Amino acid sequence: MILSGGVRGYGFIEVISLRFPLLLNWYSDLSSYAGSHKILGNTIRFNTSISFKTIEHAFRIFREAIYDSSMDKLRLSGKLELDEAMFGGHRKGKRGWEAECKTLVFGIYKRNGQVMMFPVPDRKYDTLMELIKKHTRKGSLYYTDDYTAYASLIMRGKHKVVSHGRDEYVRDDAHINGMEGFWSYAKTWMYNYRGVPKQYFHLYLKEIEFRFNNRDKNIFEMLAKMLVKPWSK
Repeated sequence: MILSGGVRGYGFIEVISLRFPLLLNWYSDLSSYAGSHKILGNTIRFNTSISFKTIEHAFRIFREAIYDSSMDKLRLSGKLELDEAMFGGHRKGKRGWEAECKTLVFGIYKRNGQVMMFPVPDRKYDTLMELIKKHTRKGSLYYTDDYTAYASLIMRGKHKVVSHGRDEYVRDDAHINGMEGFWSYAKTWMYNYRGVPKQYFHLYLKEIEFRFNNRDKNIFEMLAKMLVKPWSK
């Protein structure tokens, strides 16, 4: 595929000098690299004249494009699982929701469909409900655990609860196994990066979300369309 034209807001001269199609192809194929994804950067580095720092910068441009495009996503509807998770390595000190050096993430998973993730400052009702109202449609069927912040979901649609506090994880079709399975998928991706700069954490979240939601599509072509626009005459 030949790319021509300018890159939308991401510095065309800089990117094209980095052999843009080659780097985009490598980035699109990250999932084929077992172990640390930094292996990919070193592979490119040793087979081209591009420095690792430059490779990382180009990949950040790709993540920024994914993040920007994710802001236009429509709200989810249907059977939706809601949950929160902590991201970050093991540290001494407090554990659980008050653990230090970890980031709290809220997720919405449409069964047999797509997922959305958001870094959040806390688990309070106002914080979670703002995202639920913005990114889900009324009339949906919500599945959650028994955390109190979800108690009012019955006002937006149907609400089925599993009581994790009582060691209940499945009751008929009530469970959040899909969301919990996705957390495992997302944390594996994060682990493979061997450390993510805090200021770019949101970009990595949306990258993982994008890859999962488009797992059966051509990532290279989708990213190329996000990044490239024709030159205006």
